[in-house]
Amino acid sequence: MQKRFFLRAIACAALAASATTAMAQDKFKIGLILPMTGPFASTGKQIEAAARLYIAQNGDTVAGKKVELIVKDDTSAPDVTKRIAQELVVNEKVSVLAGFGLTPLALATAPIATQSKTPLVVMAAATSSITEASPFIIRTSFTLPQAAVAIADWAPNNGIKKVVTLVADYGPGIDAEKYFKDRLIFNGGQVLDTLRVPMRNPDFAPFLQKVRDLKPDAVYVFVPSGIGAPLMKQFAERGLDKAGIKLIGTGDITDDDILNGMGEVANGVVTSHHYSASHNSALNKKFVAAFEKANNGLRPNFMAVGGYDGMRVIYEAAKATKGTGGQALLDAMKGQVFESPRGPMFIDAQTRDVVHNIYIRKVEKVNGQLYNQEFATIKDVKDPGKAK
Repeated sequence: MQKRFFLRAIACAALAASATTAMAQDKFKIGLILPMTGPFASTGKQIEAAARLYIAQNGDTVAGKKVELIVKDDTSAPDVTKRIAQELVVNEKVSVLAGFGLTPLALATAPIATQSKTPLVVMAAATSSITEASPFIIRTSFTLPQAAVAIADWAPNNGIKKVVTLVADYGPGIDAEKYFKDRLIFNGGQVLDTLRVPMRNPDFAPFLQKVRDLKPDAVYVFVPSGIGAPLMKQFAERGLDKAGIKLIGTGDITDDDILNGMGEVANGVVTSHHYSASHNSALNKKFVAAFEKANNGLRPNFMAVGGYDGMRVIYEAAKATKGTGGQALLDAMKGQVFESPRGPMFIDAQTRDVVHNIYIRKVEKVNGQLYNQEFATIKDVKDPGKAK
C-alpha cells in the first residue's frame, strides 16, 4: 500500500509539473521594470498605464498565448533593476524585458539580456549609447541627441546666438549638452558656459543665478521627466524671464504630465521633442482620449507613447514568430515601420534604435490648458550618435 501510495504521489506530481509546463508554454510573459516609487515614479506610472491600454485595445492574447504583464518597481536603483531582471529571466522565464526609466537602469540590465538572449525594449531611457550595450536591446523611446540637434538648428535662426547650457549630470544630460553645444557652434552660435546639476536632490537656484550673471540670450536645459516644475519655478524666482533670458531645451522640461502645474512661466517656452499630447493626428487624438478615460483624466506624455509603441513592437514581433522568444523575436522587432501617436516611425534594423520626426514646439494656452504646440517638423531623424 505504501508503495502504491508513493507511485501515485509521483504520478500526481508529474501530472502537476506537466500542467505547469503546459501553462507556461501557453503564456507570453513581458517583464516590465519601472520606477514606480521615488522621484521618477511618474515615468513608471505613465509607461505602465500605456502598456495596459495597449493590451486592453489589442487583446490579452498574442500568437495563441495569454499575455502576462509582470510589473516590478526598481525604485530607480540600478542594482535593484539588475536583480529584478535576473529573477524575471530565471524564475519567470519572460520572453521580453521592457521599461527602463533611466539610462543607468538599462545599462545595468544589458549583460543579462545578452547572456539570456532576451530582447530588452527600452521605453524611456534616452542616452545614445544604450543600444550599443547589448545586441538584444531595441529602443522605442527617443535619444537626447535627436532632440538636442534640432533645437540647436532652430535657435540661431531665431535670435538666439549666445547660450548657457544647464543639464542633469548623467548620461542623457551629457549627450544633451554635447550635441547641442557642437551643433550650435557649427551654426555660428556661442556657448558661454556648460553647467551640470547633480541628479540627487537637485537645487537649480545657484546654477540659474550664474546663468543670469552671464546674460546669455537663452539657457538651454535638459532635466529628466518629472522634475521640470521646480526648475521652472526657480527660473521665475531668480527673475531670468524678467531679465530677457529665454528658456529653451528638449521636451523633458515641458513634460505634458506636469505642464499645467507650471503656471504662466512655462508659456512661450520653445522645445524640441518627438511627441506632444496635442500632436494633430487622428491616431493621437484617439490615443489621448482613451488614455485619459482609462486614467482619470491623466494626460499622456512622451513616456506613455514610448511604452505604447513598445508594446506594439512586442506584439507584432510575437505574431511574426508565433510566440517564439530569443533571437527570432529580436529579429522580428528590427525594421518595423508603423504609424504611432507621435507620427510615423520605424526601428532601424542596423542600430535597433528609433527613427521618427522631431517637432519644434511652443507652450501655448489652448482652452485654458497649457500644451506643447508643434509648429515645425524635422522628418525621419536618426540618432546623430549613430548616423555615421
